[in-house]
Amino acid sequence: MAHREPSPGYSGSYKPISDYALIGNLRTVALVALDGSIDWCCLPHLDRPSVFAALLDSRRGGRFQVGLPGGGHGEQAYLEDTNILRTEFRSEQGELVVTDFMPLEGDINGCGDSRAEPEIHRILECRGGRLEAEVEWSPRVDYARASMRLERRGDMWLALGGGEAMTLAGLSGLSDRSEVRVDDDGFGPVLRTRIALEPGQRLALVTRWGSDGRGADIKESFEALGRTHEAWHAWAIHEGEVEKRVWAGEWKGLITRSALAFKLLTHADTGAIAAAATTSLPEVIGGVRNWDYRFAWLRDASLTAQALVSIGHDDEAADLLFWTERTAEICCEQKLDLQIMYGLHGEHELPETTLDHLEGYRGSRPVRIGNEAADQFQLETYGEVLNTGYEIVRRGLKLPERLKGFLSSVADHVCRVWERPDQGIWEMRGGPRPFTYSKAMAWVALDRAVLLAERNGFPGDVNTWRASRERIRRQVLEHGFNQRLGAFTQTYDSDELDAANLRLPLLEFLPFNDPRVTGTINRTLEQLTDNGLVYRYKADDGLPGKEGAFGLCTFWLVDCLSMSGRVDQAGELFESMTRRANHVGLFPEQFDPASGEFLGNFPQAFTHIGLINSALYLAIAQRRQVPEHAPVGSPAHRMDVGRKRIQAASGHT
Repeated sequence: MAHREPSPGYSGSYKPISDYALIGNLRTVALVALDGSIDWCCLPHLDRPSVFAALLDSRRGGRFQVGLPGGGHGEQAYLEDTNILRTEFRSEQGELVVTDFMPLEGDINGCGDSRAEPEIHRILECRGGRLEAEVEWSPRVDYARASMRLERRGDMWLALGGGEAMTLAGLSGLSDRSEVRVDDDGFGPVLRTRIALEPGQRLALVTRWGSDGRGADIKESFEALGRTHEAWHAWAIHEGEVEKRVWAGEWKGLITRSALAFKLLTHADTGAIAAAATTSLPEVIGGVRNWDYRFAWLRDASLTAQALVSIGHDDEAADLLFWTERTAEICCEQKLDLQIMYGLHGEHELPETTLDHLEGYRGSRPVRIGNEAADQFQLETYGEVLNTGYEIVRRGLKLPERLKGFLSSVADHVCRVWERPDQGIWEMRGGPRPFTYSKAMAWVALDRAVLLAERNGFPGDVNTWRASRERIRRQVLEHGFNQRLGAFTQTYDSDELDAANLRLPLLEFLPFNDPRVTGTINRTLEQLTDNGLVYRYKADDGLPGKEGAFGLCTFWLVDCLSMSGRVDQAGELFESMTRRANHVGLFPEQFDPASGEFLGNFPQAFTHIGLINSALYLAIAQRRQVPEHAPVGSPAHRMDVGRKRIQAASGHT
């Protein structure tokens, strides 16, 4: 992918977003570029301030780079079925292999049983002839707002600033030909060194959060590497799930990588799943649509649960629901609206501020931390929460009475608030409006509540749920469908399309053969699709500039084509999306349809979830031998719940 210069007026040098791979320890992550530079990392947790942020300001942000003198890209790959990264740099003299990981050990199925220290290990190995490795270490704590100093402390280096500390160990006892120096680049101190390596030599560099006096020992790093490999590998092949995925065929590797990617975004202590690893990567280069995605959206819950269940990770799906109940408990007790997102530790307050001292990725300002969309009202959230509960119960999990009561209270709340306008799934920052998809998701909330009551004995006012469900359906069909366009529209009685409406048949609001569904699919192909990529919408949303095409929406189109019998078309679109993954199988939030360039925060959990679900729907359409747990929207699930009978009785087949 072509490298582009920053916007005029900015002097930083930036890599394509697609150049990065991800490592982590289920508390935080780090982005490692093809040139061996860690350009983004927040310690000790993903939603805490950054310590390396060259991704958002390549001069000021700080990095931890290991490579060959003169720079240059290496070749990157993950060790099979793990999140351990290996980068190989080649020269005429030999080969430098850098193995990067964040130590992790214990049982990582579900949450609460793993252990991880906030540290990064980089194992260097010299192959072939003698060579030199070049190292740069320039921590910039608190999003590079703190004044930093570096000093030698015995066998390690200490970075101090803003009341925080980091250490770098592994540079002691090197050859006399290895010189360590500290320069000031105008934005803070930078440690630089060239390490002379003999053929077969291995050494470990370890950077840690805090001022712990531990050093770096190659034997200890290899032992930590072994434990980390065991933890990731055991999760990836959990109870033989990889072998069970024969239905995935040629997609099995991408599915496993997608699962490992969004597992990296799962916080092991709480079960919350962050939407993405980064903040403020732009939806258009140089634009202002730069948001902080390091929080957990309830919106993502049911899609995530469906993906997790389909690949055998029921524990994570259940943990996500339990986290939702714990986090939202105060809202339910006070009959308040659920927030659309929360912090990874359950924080309700996520104030949004801008970091004006950072120039932003390739000059894309502002850089934001926090997200004021947390205060928006979104009806869609309630449908996602109840659909998640429904998915879990279908899998056979027995929910405690308290959680049943929580889901019932959510359904009751929907009956009270469904007629209110909201900001919609895409978090429009204008005034609230009657979004068609939002209203349909209120229907989903009550439909799943009714099913849980009828089939699983959940408590609640089922008659009120049924009556409200039918009122919502009638209203959506009357005001959300545009007869002239032959499609569902973004808001009631409007002419604008929205790709979110592709989910209506997937959520069984209408059958796939309904002409209103067919029309919505066709209009999406005609008006929202460009070069095999789907935009969320093209309506004016009150913000300047444009955005890229949305990865998840493209997968929704694959799902709809699959389930409506257009299997060849679905297969072609799905294959084109798989080819858009980067060199290690990761996806962003958005793409530039013209160039294929990655846009938006990265990697994006939603996109990886979409890939897994699309592979499942396409496999069903291709009549592969799929898991017994049929996803919502599939013919098997519709038959199981008697959906055709229910819709016929309502007069909306």
